[in-house]
Amino acid sequence: MVFKNGELELEVNVTPEKDTVWLTQDQMSTLFDTARFSIAYHISNIFKEGELNKETSVEIFDRSLNKASRPPMYSNLDVIISVGYHVKSQRGIAFRKWATSILKDYMLKGYAVNKKRLKVLNKTIEIQSRMLATAYELDEKELLDVIEAYQNTLSLLDDYDHGSLSKLEGTDFIYRLTYEECRELIDKMKFESDVFGVEKEKGKLNGILAAVYQNIFGQELYPSVEEKASNLLYFLIKDHPFADGCKRIGVTIFLEFLNKNHHLIIDGKQIISDSALVAITLMIAESRPEEKETMVKLVMNFLVKN
Repeated sequence: MVFKNGELELEVNVTPEKDTVWLTQDQMSTLFDTARFSIAYHISNIFKEGELNKETSVEIFDRSLNKASRPPMYSNLDVIISVGYHVKSQRGIAFRKWATSILKDYMLKGYAVNKKRLKVLNKTIEIQSRMLATAYELDEKELLDVIEAYQNTLSLLDDYDHGSLSKLEGTDFIYRLTYEECRELIDKMKFESDVFGVEKEKGKLNGILAAVYQNIFGQELYPSVEEKASNLLYFLIKDHPFADGCKRIGVTIFLEFLNKNHHLIIDGKQIISDSALVAITLMIAESRPEEKETMVKLVMNFLVKN
């Protein structure tokens, strides 16, 4: 597995019997373009908080050095990935994007070229999920449920394309959320930022609402509550209608729309958990424009009652 970001070349230790690679703290410092003490700090916290087991995650390869010289300690791929999710540097950001591409590669293909690569991908999924769960205070199991739902969504879309599965059935919407109601919700969300909730262009929010409620030849383009809600959340996040707070505002308006249409609480339980909603919101934000249908169907899978 190779991490590429510009002209970067590292000599790494590989132990085939353990299916992993090893880097010293100095090498990680080069990889993530940050100070060595920062790498040491993050590694210390990773072990202290029980994120990884130190005994199985570090190794000393060259014990032939004299006692006056302290042999370098190597950390395995698990530690490297974990550190990559903690460091605050441009290369750390690049690493996270690379790791995200690995996650997407796994979810899109559902298989690997060989068993070794599959093992590495699975480990990346496991650690990335744990990192995201910790960073955003999510439930790790619910985050993995979202990933599983994403894979199921891709399978459903394939069935749609081949005509072997009917469209997800939803419920009729009964309440039309207005611009004034949305604006009132936004204005109640007090934040220090002077640009929070400020529309980038006049009429941007109104345009999104119009798109969700549009008719074509007398027929609703998105006839059900679930379709309208899913597209509303997508547009509010991806169209960037506000100078700041698009994701937070998008989720708030999405929940209010469901609530007004009596679809937020079903049988005494919120139809979509907070953790799942945060994870989906992050996935929508990172998705490509051509993945819109997948993202919308993913949200719908959580909203349509089985």
